Amino acid sequence: MHKKVELFIPCFIDQLYPDTAFNTVKLLQKAGCEVIYNSEQTCCGQPAYNAGFWDEAKTVGANFLSNFTENNYIVSPSASCTGMVKHGYNDLFTNSIEHNKCRGVQRKIHEVSDFLVNVLKMEYFGAELVGTAVYHDSCSGLRECNIKEEPRRLLSHVGGLELVEMRDQETCCGFGGTFAVKFEGISAAMAEQKVRNAQAVHAEYIISTDWSCLLQLQAYIDKHKIPMKTMHLVDVLTSGWANI
Repeated sequence: MHKKVELFIPCFIDQLYPDTAFNTVKLLQKAGCEVIYNSEQTCCGQPAYNAGFWDEAKTVGANFLSNFTENNYIVSPSASCTGMVKHGYNDLFTNSIEHNKCRGVQRKIHEVSDFLVNVLKMEYFGAELVGTAVYHDSCSGLRECNIKEEPRRLLSHVGGLELVEMRDQETCCGFGGTFAVKFEGISAAMAEQKVRNAQAVHAEYIISTDWSCLLQLQAYIDKHKIPMKTMHLVDVLTSGWANI
C-alpha cells in the first residue's frame, strides 16, 4: 500500500523541535509512504488568526494553499495546525478565489495519528519505551480533529509503556496560543493543575499530538524540577527501533 504523502511541518516544530519532523518522515516511511516535503512551506496562519488579524492570516493561508496539492494526502504532526486548516480556513476562504482549492486541501489534510489509524489502518510500529505515561488530549486534537482513541491505540502497542488516564483528562493545558501570553497567571495555573494530575497517577511521561501543549507543560516541569518528561506522540512511536 504505497501512498504519496505531502508532509506539513508547522513553523513551531520546524524552529524548536526539528527531531520530531525527521521522526515523522521516518514513521511515514516505515508505514510504506513516499514522503514529499515542499521546502517553500511556512506557517498555516494560526497565530495571526487567533489574534484577530484575519487579513494577515489570509495572506499566510493563501501561501499555504499554494504550497500543497489536492492530489495526495497531507499529513502533519500537529493537531492544532491541522485543525486551523480544517476549520479556521472556512472563515478565511469561503466564497473567495481560493474557495475550491481550500476545500480540496481540507479534504486531504490529516493529523498523523488520524492518518495512521484511520487511513492506513496501521497501529504497530515496533516502538519501545519503558515507563508509565499519560496522554494529554489537546483541545484542537479533541475538538477540531476529533482525535481521542487514535493516539491511545497507537500507544497501546508501544513495548514497555503503561498508559494510564488522569483526572480532568480533557481539560486545556493553558497554552491556547496567545492566551499564554495575554493571561499568564491563569495559563500557569492550568499547566500546574495538568502536571499535578499526571503526578497523581505516577506518570513519568506526558505524551501529546501537540508540541505547543508540551512546551507549556515542560516549562512548568523544568521550573519546579519535577521528574517527568513530555514527549510528542511521533517521538514515542519512533523510540527503541534500534532494539529490534
